[in-house]
Amino acid sequence: MSIFLDSELSESERQQSARFHVIPVPLERTVSYGSGTQAGPSAIIEASNELERLCKGIEPCAAGIFTRDAVACDGPLPEVMERIAAKTEAVVRAGQIPVALGGEHSLSYGAVSGVARALDEPIGIVQIDAHADLRIAYQGEVHSHASVMHLLSQQGIRLAQFGVRALCPQEAESRIANNVFHVDAEELVTGNIHSVMLPKDFPQKVYVSFDVDGLDPSQMPATGTPVPGGLSFYQALHLVENALQGRHCVGFDVVELAPNGDAAWDFTAAQIVYRLMAAC
Repeated sequence: MSIFLDSELSESERQQSARFHVIPVPLERTVSYGSGTQAGPSAIIEASNELERLCKGIEPCAAGIFTRDAVACDGPLPEVMERIAAKTEAVVRAGQIPVALGGEHSLSYGAVSGVARALDEPIGIVQIDAHADLRIAYQGEVHSHASVMHLLSQQGIRLAQFGVRALCPQEAESRIANNVFHVDAEELVTGNIHSVMLPKDFPQKVYVSFDVDGLDPSQMPATGTPVPGGLSFYQALHLVENALQGRHCVGFDVVELAPNGDAAWDFTAAQIVYRLMAAC
């Protein structure tokens, strides 16, 4: 089995008692433009072997990183979502942090559902994304990558969206109906904004969902739905890090990597994963 950061971890740092539990989810069922997300988790894990232990002056891996077996993604999508949820729920109940590697963005429904079940208290999602993902359904599928945040908002989970630059009327209406906090890409990029204060009533427990298409295609072309005018690498990470200040990260995912043969982008995604570990 491939192990995240295998080249750097000591024997004690790769045990099941580790703080971070990496959960590969090679899901590719509802992609609507480019393809390749099924290979995303393995590409991220392979690229992680080129990471250095030190990140922002600390060593996140010193708290331990355990890589679990990949989630089986065959069968009806509701069953797949429950498999994902069962894994993230078990990790959180053990006092650890689930790290789901995608795979398409629809996996976040299962991942967040499991975290919410384990905590049984309000949680909020900080979302980096080119898209709002608030469609009621897309191409007839309610578990689509384009409707994952709609499903979660219907469970009463608060959303804070950064970097969106592709939005349909239904999603604009949903933002109002579901009290979605958002600062979109044009304002962030043209204003060179790296820090946004979340509303005071936003939950203290936060799950981060990082869709790599939130980055500008010049910095992340290896994704199925690239949209121009996106965030820079550091800008996206700074927005997440500042949003987490004074709050507690209870899990995160990095999704929508579609490897294109250039390992630089796989490594970029692996760096994002490790940097988010440093922020938790």
